[in-house]
Formats: sequence, structure tokens, C-alpha cells
Amino acid sequence: MNQKEAEFEKRKMQINREELIERMIRLAPENSLLEVFPGIFIYQSSKPTESQVSVLKPAFCVIAQGSKDVLLNDELFHYDSGHYLISTLDLPIMSNVVEASEEKPYLNLRIDLDPALVAAVMIESGIETNKKSGTGVKAMDVSPVDADLLEAVVKLVKLFDTPDEMKFLAPLIIREIIYRLLKGKQSARLSQLITTEGDAQRISRVVKQIRENIDRPMKIEDTARELGMSVSSFHQHFKSVTAMSPLQFQKQIRLQEARRLMLGENMDVAIASFRVGYDDPSYFSREYKKLFGIPPHRDIAKLRSNLGQ
Repeated sequence: MNQKEAEFEKRKMQINREELIERMIRLAPENSLLEVFPGIFIYQSSKPTESQVSVLKPAFCVIAQGSKDVLLNDELFHYDSGHYLISTLDLPIMSNVVEASEEKPYLNLRIDLDPALVAAVMIESGIETNKKSGTGVKAMDVSPVDADLLEAVVKLVKLFDTPDEMKFLAPLIIREIIYRLLKGKQSARLSQLITTEGDAQRISRVVKQIRENIDRPMKIEDTARELGMSVSSFHQHFKSVTAMSPLQFQKQIRLQEARRLMLGENMDVAIASFRVGYDDPSYFSREYKKLFGIPPHRDIAKLRSNLGQ
């Protein structure tokens, strides 16, 4: 690309980014998370936020304005309007909006990634991906947004004003976005969603087992044997994908589920802790405080106050 073409691309991206900002500000109420279409969300914040603990589903996230930090165990991912983030596994994260103001609110678009759709786009487009290309690749990363990807995102957001067109055209544009991602630097990461072989897929099955059997103790030796790995190899591959050990991962998933049970189903601390596999409520409360910063009772009271409950 020569200098003239590069300048044209730069101007084009700036115009698209300005349109994206204008449309997203108009669509999403201040300080809100809005589902504009099944699996598509817009988040707006007029101020930086405190760190929030959550589980990020497989998703494509792009920022129109502002910036955000995402902490996966002890690894920090920072992204802004020039970058996008992809996650290909249910990952327990800590995140906070870094850059936001009333004049320039933080604006984020999230599209949940459906493995079946990713596989269909790959097959129909003829894009070839090595079955082992996702091996040893962490399930989250940040990459620069290019002009074609940004343009596809803008086309999608334009549809939010026309529900009838949205219903028909949005699936087509989502396919285009996935195509652009598969052609970009995140291709190996996306392959983790669709491969049926390799270490990444085996770790994905373990993550599913942890979530479905949240109250059961994890037997590392048995799990490693089922995967055909040694214990040390299992630890190594699990950490290469999730950035944490299997037991660290299980602990964070358990504590977040307990938080959901106490907030959403009004369970008391003892019952919630037992439900997610803790025998000792006191030990549970200490572990909870380490993750969320305050004891369970105070945390839930604070969350309910913020939600106006």
C-alpha cells in the first residue's frame, strides 16, 4: 500500500469510527448494557468503572470510543478504539473501563460467537486453518482493527435503526465480520471454537465439565488420564489456554456462581457456598473476599443497592 492509499484508508476509518460513535450514543442509554439483537450488546459508560469480576463468554468485542482493561488471572489486556478483543472460551475475568467521560462516553459492541456459525463461515469461504493451529494459543487476545473489519461493524450498527432490515441482514453481516476475523490475526484463536482435535479442544471440554459439575471436587490425576496427558502436561496446556491453573479456574468459577446465587436467587452464604462445593462457609467467605474485595454479605448488599433493589 502506497502513501496515498494509506492516507485514504486512514480517513475512511476515521469517518467510519465517527459514525459508529454517533449511532451507538444514540442507541444505548447512558451507563447501560443493551441487547440490540440476540447475542449482540452495546455497553455505554460515562465514567471509568471499578474492577468487575465476571465470566466472559466466547465473543468479539470492539470499542468505538474510550478504553478498557481486562485482567485474565495475572495477564492484562488493554484495548481501545483501535483494537478489538476476542475470547474463545468461558473465562473468569476482572475488567474495568479506563477511559470514559460524559463528553466522550465509553462505547463497546459485543457479539457472542457461535461455534457452528464460525465453522460454517470457514467451510463456505474455503479458508484453510491448520487443525493444530489453535494449540498452545491463549483463549483471549487483542488485535488492531483494520478498515474492512471496522466497515463491517458500522454496517451492522446501521441496521439497529431498522428492525425489519436488521432481522434479515444482520446474520449476513455477522458472517462477514467472522470472515474478516478468520482472515486476520485471530484466525488461530477462532479455530479453537471449531476444531474437534487438539489440546485447546480438550481443555474446552474440561472447562465445560467444571461448569456443569461445579460442586464436585476436581481430581487432577483422573482428568489428566482421561485426556491422555500427564499431570504436568495437563497443567501446562490448561494454563496456556486459560492463563491459570485448573484449580484456580475452578475456584473463580465457583465463587462467581455463588455470587449469582446469592444475588439472583436470594440464597444465604452457607447454602450458596455448599451449592458450589464448599464445606466450610468461613473458608468460603475468606476466598470470596480475596476475589471480590469484601465479604459476601457486604458485597451482595452493595450490588443490590447499585441495582436499586
